[in-house]
Amino acid sequence: MGRLLLQLLFCVPIALSRDIQSKETQLIDPRAIIDPSARLAEGVSVGPWSIIGAGVEIGAGTIIEPHVIVKGPAYIGENNHIFQFSSVGEATPDLKYKGEETCVRIGDNNVIREGVTIHRGTVQDRSETSIGHNNLIMAYAHVGHDSVIGDNCILVNNASLAGHVQVGDWAILGGYSLVHQFCNVGAHCFTGMGSVIGKDVPAYVMVSGNPAAAKSINSEGLRRRGFTKEEIAVINKCFKLVYRRGLTVDEALRELELLAINCEPVNLLIESLKSSTRGIVR
Repeated sequence: MGRLLLQLLFCVPIALSRDIQSKETQLIDPRAIIDPSARLAEGVSVGPWSIIGAGVEIGAGTIIEPHVIVKGPAYIGENNHIFQFSSVGEATPDLKYKGEETCVRIGDNNVIREGVTIHRGTVQDRSETSIGHNNLIMAYAHVGHDSVIGDNCILVNNASLAGHVQVGDWAILGGYSLVHQFCNVGAHCFTGMGSVIGKDVPAYVMVSGNPAAAKSINSEGLRRRGFTKEEIAVINKCFKLVYRRGLTVDEALRELELLAINCEPVNLLIESLKSSTRGIVR
């Protein structure tokens, strides 16, 4: 009875996994609450007042700051850093969700800043919300149910993805960008601050406004990622072909396929146009 009273007074969790205690105990703050079924690899750090729920798996080297909630099923890879007041793996508020077992899956080397919310998937779609590797998700961003984020992406403060959104590798969503459900944001895209995106954004394209409109290609981003001057010039030519000549998407695709013969990166633009289901931003 005396030990129980001390635990309650000092907020020491009673149900701390024996498996966790036998590993890097010094990295788990005694004020954190860890479900016995949670599986934490060697070197995982959990700060005070964070809650790690049932069915959560966290890979080696991941840091969970204070006041973070992770609910399972959730699978978090190695060397991630999740900052205070973030909520990972909560059930979606989508009305079609009826409590089915779905999950969140996060890769390696991601930085998830303060107040980020990431919801689990729904059985009507993928049953999984997925985030790849090496992403930066900044303060108060939201990743809705069944969304997919690739690798090396940045979501700036308050960027929000509705359900079923797909974001390609190296995309950057400016602060307060809003993406409608079922939209695709292509690889290497850039969305300006406050963009309201209701249609698909093809690869390489820079958009801004409400509603978002295509402005140019993300030439500076491409240059920083090692695209050659010749490749950037061809991609810019492709942008003008799609957006400045008054062609339909099908007409533009026929010409793009010819350009792709001598410039492999054009294929990424072609794929994003062919996979569009909502039409593209104009």
